[in-house]
Amino acid sequence: MLTRYAEVAVRNIRTEFPHATQQVVRGPGETSRPSELHPAFHGAYDWHSCVHMHWLLVRLLPEVPSLARDVLDTTLTVDAIEAEAAHLRANPAFERPYGWAWGLALAAACAECPDPAAEAWSAALGPLVDAIEELTFSWLDRAVAPVRHGVHSNTAFGLALLHDNGAALGRDRLASTIAKRAVEWFAADRDYPAAWEPSGQDFLSPALSEADLMRRVLPAGAFPAWLEAFLPGLAEPRSLFTPAEVHDETDGHQAHLYGLNLSRAWHFRLLAGALGESDPRTTPLREAATEHLDASLPHVSGKGFVSDHWLATYAYLAQTA
Repeated sequence: MLTRYAEVAVRNIRTEFPHATQQVVRGPGETSRPSELHPAFHGAYDWHSCVHMHWLLVRLLPEVPSLARDVLDTTLTVDAIEAEAAHLRANPAFERPYGWAWGLALAAACAECPDPAAEAWSAALGPLVDAIEELTFSWLDRAVAPVRHGVHSNTAFGLALLHDNGAALGRDRLASTIAKRAVEWFAADRDYPAAWEPSGQDFLSPALSEADLMRRVLPAGAFPAWLEAFLPGLAEPRSLFTPAEVHDETDGHQAHLYGLNLSRAWHFRLLAGALGESDPRTTPLREAATEHLDASLPHVSGKGFVSDHWLATYAYLAQTA
């Protein structure tokens, strides 16, 4: 399984087309080719997917060491990453916050990787980390409210990854600023309308993404009571605990629901671990994680690039939580 995911990551990173560019074209002379815009992260259909495929490949380096090193030595270079950092600074709303969050996750994975080759990748990623940190501070200073959608713009999901990976990289002020803003935005939330989930193209549960963020930033002793107020009777309504179905796997937006099942499984397992064995919510959470994994693991690869370019990351997260 892990070898297959590593091979999928390599294939995705090396696939420049088709590509969904996300840029404002300011004039007729601007380049539009992905590899020219993004010398490091031009594969895997879009920028954020390419970044988290790099993260996945670093995590799976022992599975395909020679192949992975060849790919990562080519993309995670000083010049390529400096160009990516410059692009973020020139386009401060680009990939906010989802791509930024995966950028820090990639940098943390390289910093923690025991393979000697990762030292150069980690050093090269320094300018990207600096840019993301600066942009995050600026964004949080100006943001008026969180975004609660179940897609890339979800604030809670992005903050959760930015918080933990910022801390792992020694960016303590970033982590503390995120924790403070998370409490300001979410600590008073009560009686979340979980019956409204999912919408038709979610790959994240807004409810579980928020709960996972608060698990990370609240004192351990305060989290169980917060969760009870936020999602009273956690296993109800069943819509939150029932895997989503996909009726048209060729529809890229509807195929997000495969990822929703996987991200839910990941969050269910993380929440169960935070609550502990004596909490009556733990068993239903773990059972739901297994049910959601069973529903989507058969669809992680082999269903076409519309799904293959990103799902392996979430399958890995769920299976290793």
